[in-house]
Amino acid sequence: MLAKRIIPCLDIKDGKVVKGVNFVGLKDVGDPVELAKEYDRQCADEVVFLDITATYEDRGIIKDVIQRAANELSIPLCVGGGIRSLEDFRMILSVGADKVSVNSAAIKNPQLIKEASDEFGVQCVVVAVDAKMREDHSGWDVYIAGGRENTGIDLLEWVKKCEALGAGEILLTSMDADGTREGFDIEMLKAVVEAVHIPVIASGGCGGKEDIADVFEKTNCDAALAASLFHYQEATVDEVKEICAKRHIPVRRNR
Repeated sequence: MLAKRIIPCLDIKDGKVVKGVNFVGLKDVGDPVELAKEYDRQCADEVVFLDITATYEDRGIIKDVIQRAANELSIPLCVGGGIRSLEDFRMILSVGADKVSVNSAAIKNPQLIKEASDEFGVQCVVVAVDAKMREDHSGWDVYIAGGRENTGIDLLEWVKKCEALGAGEILLTSMDADGTREGFDIEMLKAVVEAVHIPVIASGGCGGKEDIADVFEKTNCDAALAASLFHYQEATVDEVKEICAKRHIPVRRNR
């Protein structure tokens, strides 16, 4: 069995890592490259940089951050937030990122997934999906624009389409679990993992070390993403992996 991956996510605004609650009361918590290096030292498997301002005016800032990180990190770097075009993919990969995560633009132009996959390879293309249970509990709808707009697209149909177009991974965020810190959305993750054959990254709801071990025991997801758990120093990546190892979950411990 392949080792499960633990992935810290860093929200970046104006070149700094920020944290807050639902993007309110954002506070500068440090330099993204220095934080990413610390997670690298803790044996994180990857790091995600999320450009939360995501406007073209800020591309110069995020470009510089990516370049600095790529020169310092020994682990893969995925960059997302406001990716709109093949040119955005090209720029982000050209300065050293290993993967690009695309969300709203893929919904608006699904061919972007195929074009990016054809040009840069399947392994570079991550489709981020935000989804929420429908009121009648008949399934989940896909949302865009930071969770503000319901597309009406069925989650399982969408992830299957993403795979067919050439997505290398699905980064799945449960809007129902996100921010609750009560654990990952096991039901949704199980459904998506069973619907596709590509890796699925669990996101949304992580409140503690045990939640990450739980999601690997209860679903076949390939990776778990967390932010507050690591940024607030409630746990290190090493500590999470120690718990996973004790529960016989395969993780990469040492380089």
